[in-house]
Amino acid sequence: MSASNNDKKKFRTIGHQLKPVVIIAQKGLTENIKEEIDRALTDHELIKIKLLTSTRDAKKELMEVICSEFNAECLQSIGHIILIYRAAKKPDPNLSNLSRYLS
Repeated sequence: MSASNNDKKKFRTIGHQLKPVVIIAQKGLTENIKEEIDRALTDHELIKIKLLTSTRDAKKELMEVICSEFNAECLQSIGHIILIYRAAKKPDPNLSNLSRYLS
């Protein structure tokens, strides 16, 4: 599941052009947010999530929960934004951020 260092560099470059698809505030991971994260990872493979937490520790804990629950890998964390990646079983070239930006 882990991406190589070379792939991570390419994915972070793509991540600069993306906007957060989910914003998680004080309520944390609700069922609707979980469904949206799963849908976004399935469709796009590489997504940004904005975490509005009060402390760094809370952000790190929430990031770890998201990555473990969705079998994803955090590639970058800057400020309140995290960039996560999960390879799709059958990537859709029209929806996948990797297919759109790497070709």
